[in-house]
Amino acid sequence: MRLAHLILAHKNSEQVARLIQALAHEQFDFYIHLDAKADFREFEHLAALPRVTFIQQRYLVRWGSYSIVEATVQGVREILASGISYDFINLLSGQDYPIKPANTIYRFFAQNPGRSFFAYEAQGSEWWQHAVKRVEQYHTVYYQFRLQYVLQNLLNKLLPKRQFPLPYALYGGAYGTWWTMSKECAEYLVAFLDQDPKLQRFSRFTWGADEFLITTILMNSPLKDTIVNDSYRYIDWSGGGANPKLLTVADAPALSSSDRLFARKFDTDQDVKILNIIDCSLISQAIKS
Repeated sequence: MRLAHLILAHKNSEQVARLIQALAHEQFDFYIHLDAKADFREFEHLAALPRVTFIQQRYLVRWGSYSIVEATVQGVREILASGISYDFINLLSGQDYPIKPANTIYRFFAQNPGRSFFAYEAQGSEWWQHAVKRVEQYHTVYYQFRLQYVLQNLLNKLLPKRQFPLPYALYGGAYGTWWTMSKECAEYLVAFLDQDPKLQRFSRFTWGADEFLITTILMNSPLKDTIVNDSYRYIDWSGGGANPKLLTVADAPALSSSDRLFARKFDTDQDVKILNIIDCSLISQAIKS
């Protein structure tokens, strides 16, 4: 079993290096999409780490916009074109971190060939009651121009609700951005989007497409029965805001008792001690296993 970790990074190159080192395994490769806003010179030293490759086509990613999906799909596309046969592609941000040893993560996926792991809610759930506006209304966050939100409000007042351009049930959720997909799902996803420019155009005027679009495509595909509704991520949304809670040393007991494989999000500028605690735990778990 071989796995490609696709890392979306935009800051803290040393934290990204630490993530890669924590996941070091002879069957794991790392592909970094560096946000076009970031200075490559601050990250180029990561290429010296074992099995690290940079995604060549970089996207300028705006929070909440379809550009997150574009960057992700481009990363998947380049991984598939690498000539290396991967069984899985695992999507991480530069602010994620494993909370299980690399060998444990390897064994988990080796024992689940052909499966993909997403966290989602079906259309009609409580989350979708609020999130459906992401699809039904016009959002201009993908673009950046003067008075864009004035235009956005005007469009939504004057025009009818938008309709998703495919006869699909929608799937997504607050945990939907980060996932692990099989090679088969990766190939299907790239081919599907490449053949449907209308869906791409529609998605540029959505908000938060990263939390639902990829899942919706795959859950309406012939591969839907291979998808497990669990991404094995620890993410704390208890703060109730638009972003998950930043994890600190106060969260160490919860992380230690979690059965998840990965957690987010961390920021070494705010609290580096939590990663030190996790590293000690990973070493201890690896010795016991």
